Amino acid sequence: MSKLTGTFATPFAAKYMTQLCKHWAHKGAAEWTDTAGSVTLPFGHLSFQATEDRLMATVTLAEGSDATTAKEVMDSHLQRFAFREGFEQMQWADTG
Repeated sequence: MSKLTGTFATPFAAKYMTQLCKHWAHKGAAEWTDTAGSVTLPFGHLSFQATEDRLMATVTLAEGSDATTAKEVMDSHLQRFAFREGFEQMQWADTG
């Protein structure tokens, strides 16, 4: 399985993480606290960590899933939620 890690420097990390988890809860199992969250989507499992100044997402891709699609899904949703910050995309790294 391939893993991706994305980061977004923002003082609203917990807010965006919660929005993402709530938004995707109808698509798969989702849970969250003030600082961590997770959701399972068709393309893989997402784990979130929210700090005072950063949102971090780890995507464990499901077998046969495309990394580009996973990044596009995450980025397009954050573009809608973080539009006031001029968000364009997370800083992505292939971590495994």
